Amino acid sequence: MYLFNSIIPAFGRATPSAEASGAASATPVIKPTYDVQETSASYQLVVQLPGVSREGLELTVENEGLRLVGRRTWIQPTGWTALHRETTDASYELVLEHDNAIDADQATAELRDGVLHVTLPKHETIKPRKIAVT
Repeated sequence: MYLFNSIIPAFGRATPSAEASGAASATPVIKPTYDVQETSASYQLVVQLPGVSREGLELTVENEGLRLVGRRTWIQPTGWTALHRETTDASYELVLEHDNAIDADQATAELRDGVLHVTLPKHETIKPRKIAVT
């Protein structure tokens, strides 16, 4: 097993959480792959969360940050012995900072096939406006 572990690279493996690094039992977390796009009306966030269901997803918008935690729900089949698994049972965690420019009450999120789509509308005060010239 040692030789097998030395062949498989450590790239993408779970790392202990920054918050739990001082704790005695650090639980591993993975930072998911994500993309943020800005439109004139909102921010669009797309996050890759394979293995996460709606029940295992927690999305919160706080004062100056957005926090996403996704817990995987994988159960090993009975009588099955794994020689190697590409994925771990680690949770996903993503923390993004914002400048209070989003309207959290109007935010929407949809999880489909392991991909989370979040729409974070901008506050009315920062949206671009046309000014009539007379």
